[in-house]
Amino acid sequence: MPSAPPVPSASECCLFLDIDGTLLDFAPTPDEVFVDEPLRQLLRALDRKCAGAIALVSGRCIVEIDELFEPIYLAAAGIHGCERRDALGHWRREHFETEGLNGIRTRLATQLEPLEGVWIEDKGCALAVHFRLVPQSGRAVHDTVASVGSQLPASLQILEGDCVIEIKPRAYNKATAIESFMREAPFAGRTPVFIGDDHSDQDGFDAVRRMQGLAIGVGQRTATEWTLPDPPAVRRWLETLLLQV
Repeated sequence: MPSAPPVPSASECCLFLDIDGTLLDFAPTPDEVFVDEPLRQLLRALDRKCAGAIALVSGRCIVEIDELFEPIYLAAAGIHGCERRDALGHWRREHFETEGLNGIRTRLATQLEPLEGVWIEDKGCALAVHFRLVPQSGRAVHDTVASVGSQLPASLQILEGDCVIEIKPRAYNKATAIESFMREAPFAGRTPVFIGDDHSDQDGFDAVRRMQGLAIGVGQRTATEWTLPDPPAVRRWLETLLLQV
């Protein structure tokens, strides 16, 4: 059974942090989450303590991450690794053919229209179908996305999260983002710690395991060696990291 994670030395580790369900409690819609000042102060302190070796790794796009945490601009990976900003502020954006997504979006919108409260977020290179407002529609959403997904090109995949299902490029995920960060300063040579809360974080957990790091799950939706019960517990654990040498 997973147990509370050990606390590594801040001078020897680097942090990769999911946002929704990990640092922040979920809200009815992504726009309704709230970043309080104590969290900003905690991230600033961790950034100093870890010598900049901290990155936000999220399904959100980086522009949206920046809007949430402004005026803090950490290294970040957005849209499950499809875009990335390194610790020096340099952006890495891959080119994706998005024409195929247009037809998929149209089919999804048509088939999901009867389900009130279900909505589609267009991330440019990915689509996310949200049903947190109507979790009882989850089965219908899954069936619809699976039906449309049977026609996906090999370059795209379906990724399930907490009350959201996404269609995204297959070649990039949270593992590829973490691996890229780990080849760069100030992350290179440190022990990676990744904290996430659902199935969409599994690739990231696998990546840090391969590098003898810590895979820390939040809540009950992950299969990890270490676990924390909720976002407040994540913050408390991160605060103990500040006390380490």
